[in-house]
Amino acid sequence: MSDSAPRRVRVRAPELIGKGGWLNTGEKQYSLADLRGRIVILDFWTFCCINCLHVLDELRELEEKHRDTVVVIGVHSPKFVHEAEHGAVVDAVERYGVEHPVLDDPELATWKQYAVRAWPTLVVIDPEGYVVAQHAGEGHVHAIERLVTELEAEHAAKGTLRRGDGPYVAPEPEPTVLRFPGKALVLPSGSFLVSDTTRHQLVELAADGESVMRRIGSGARGMRDGAGDTASFNEPQGLALLPDGSVVVADTVNHALRRLDLATGEVTTLAGTGRQWMQADATSGPAREVNLSSPWDVAHWNGRVWIAMAGVHQLWTYDPEEGTVSVAAGTTNEGLVDGPAEEAWFAQPSGLAATPDKLWLADSETSALRWVALDGTVHTAVGTGLFDFGHRDGTAEQALLQHPLGVTALPDGSVAVSDTYNHALRRFDPATGEVTTLATDLREPSDAVLVGEDIVVVESARHRLTRLRLPEEAVKVASVAHRTQRAATEVAPGELRLDVVFQAPAGQKLDTRYGPSTRLLVSSTPPELLADGEGEGTDLSRTLRLDPAVTEGVLHVSAMAASCDDDPENEYPACHVHQQDWGVPVRLVEGGADRLPLVLAGMDPDQPAR
Repeated sequence: MSDSAPRRVRVRAPELIGKGGWLNTGEKQYSLADLRGRIVILDFWTFCCINCLHVLDELRELEEKHRDTVVVIGVHSPKFVHEAEHGAVVDAVERYGVEHPVLDDPELATWKQYAVRAWPTLVVIDPEGYVVAQHAGEGHVHAIERLVTELEAEHAAKGTLRRGDGPYVAPEPEPTVLRFPGKALVLPSGSFLVSDTTRHQLVELAADGESVMRRIGSGARGMRDGAGDTASFNEPQGLALLPDGSVVVADTVNHALRRLDLATGEVTTLAGTGRQWMQADATSGPAREVNLSSPWDVAHWNGRVWIAMAGVHQLWTYDPEEGTVSVAAGTTNEGLVDGPAEEAWFAQPSGLAATPDKLWLADSETSALRWVALDGTVHTAVGTGLFDFGHRDGTAEQALLQHPLGVTALPDGSVAVSDTYNHALRRFDPATGEVTTLATDLREPSDAVLVGEDIVVVESARHRLTRLRLPEEAVKVASVAHRTQRAATEVAPGELRLDVVFQAPAGQKLDTRYGPSTRLLVSSTPPELLADGEGEGTDLSRTLRLDPAVTEGVLHVSAMAASCDDDPENEYPACHVHQQDWGVPVRLVEGGADRLPLVLAGMDPDQPAR
């Protein structure tokens, strides 16, 4: 390393291994040696994870700007059983417009080699094959780009930088009418409006569910208002009919609500700025001035539009009369906690259905069916938390779902659940407390709507609407239960030192102008696991005490740090919030680790160099 080059910790990068092989490379298989001379950014992701989808969008500009020096590789590391299916990964890569190579790692081999503990995690490897940075969570691309610029200069001077085309090979497009549709709406005319998510359009289909009447949106990613053929969306999802006859659209990747005038095809923006909401942003105010975060579904309930704000694990509302938005329920912490709206925890709410006395919601990451009462309290009908899922019918207390994205109110007071990763349509009956299966052999159903005595399902991964007769008897299926695949970390009973590693990016410092700039929140499942150390504080290190009587569980850790440009001459420095939630499965064993490092940004100083 030259005298002028910055001194940084370097660890030899482990090999890239994935049983599923490589995607987006024209079927060529790669090793790290093939990428020597390039700056490699590993993006550990899984397609259920909204924060991972945010990172995909954050990376697009960096990939384009540094196309001849940087190779981004998505390492797909599944949480749910369905995500370990190779075909599902192939679908997800197309669905979310991933334009870089992806290594399918269903057995988490590379995840373990890199000691990754959270989705998403970004790892930067220099042109000589050494890990030089690791970042957990989203919002780190500004720091990574600064590092990339330094590495380009450093390795160009050393002669170790190799410029040129990357290994990405675009797949052939498929000529289907719809492509990974998200949600559907029955219009007063009897036709269907469908969010054609991957093509960034809305499509109106005739009552047969197949014939195209019109397309709204140019088909290119963007956020442009105007006539139906020139307006643009970015992966739109939820749709809801407003009392004035217009449609509100959850324009997910634009972090916005859009309005479609059905008569004219005109598209306007109702809420959102086009920027993603981050911690410390406004949580209420004029709708066009407040940032939103991946709105996934919308429903009109009690005079307001309710928004499943998947990106921050909350429910928000939009008031059409006042033109304002505000948080309605949730704390931004990810998990399953019922109770008063302001204390409830959600995990990627992704589907909504309104009835006169309840707002039903599919809480996808907790594989749960939940509801909001008229008094604002939050309740859970089916589901236990982030780590248990499967396909099991029976009483609601022991029934299991797997990452549901949609919920539909049925005429008899029960609800149908689009049980996405089980490829099934399920039913919950509040009168009996029973969960049954209505239909199987659907492919990633993401929504359903009622048409007379039929239910029309959005079969997202089959790119179509599928009409089913509502069965009088439920389908019988074999019960299957799963837990998350991640291996538990073996820790010693008693005292455990928790260290969240955060190093401010080059040129930045912790923002202490208004008090502490860091926050650490710790809890556990079961709660008895933590004998001491639970709660919130400002120090990123904490000594926990684990009860030896509880042999295994999950530590829930949420950390936040704010850093700003370190330039005393700049009165208004650019600031960035770094945040990540971890769920760390642990097993208590004698001789286990007495320290748990979680890297928010930087490199663990206690990690040995190789």
